[in-house]
Amino acid sequence: MNGLNIGPWADDLVNGLWVTVYVTFLGAAAALVVAFVLGLLVQMRARLPRTIARIVIEFFRGTSLLVQLFWLYYALPLLGYQFDAIEVAVVAFGLNFGAYGAEVVRGAIRAVPKAQWEGAIALNLSPYYRMRRVILPQAYPLMIPPFGNLLIQLIKSTPLVFLITLTDLTAVADQYRSTEGHESFIFGLLLVVYFILAYVCTLGMHLLEARAKARLGQREERRKIFAFRGPMAEEEGELEGELA
Repeated sequence: MNGLNIGPWADDLVNGLWVTVYVTFLGAAAALVVAFVLGLLVQMRARLPRTIARIVIEFFRGTSLLVQLFWLYYALPLLGYQFDAIEVAVVAFGLNFGAYGAEVVRGAIRAVPKAQWEGAIALNLSPYYRMRRVILPQAYPLMIPPFGNLLIQLIKSTPLVFLITLTDLTAVADQYRSTEGHESFIFGLLLVVYFILAYVCTLGMHLLEARAKARLGQREERRKIFAFRGPMAEEEGELEGELA
């Protein structure tokens, strides 16, 4: 570990980390908006908005995120529309991950028991209040775990922004490798930083899920919220409880 010479690179690494976090936050916010808009449109009875939403979802799920970034950054200016690199990254991540998120929204809404829909209709609620007051509050807890997975995938996709001239954390690490060497150190550090970012997001999503469930009267103990667990462990615990 002699001669790492990390000091002169500290500011660059912090700036790169800031770019990574900034793109992740804005991209996730854009993806959330796109997911709900498309996810709700695809539920509509009217054929035109439903068809348009389905085409958009399948197009952005079926094409490469890298190609989308390149097209927005290099090809779109040829048509007279030019955005800076940050805007391109946010738009590309928002549309790509929003398309995947739309399927999460659609599936969660469909998973709400039919009796809840029928009860809302029996109360003579308008479609807007039916969705806002009855369906979505029950669908939120179902959306959060897959949204958490998409958020982690988004974090892991942020190194692609280097290809549209943004200097993120991975780009700085690669510059350090080219100049100083020490590949095992710098990329090991990178692994740790990305793991920490992903795990912080995971804990945040666990808190959101617990809060959403609490609003439905399904409170979880704090130690379970912060427990290092996976879906299989939860399912095995439920299965053991049923067998007992």
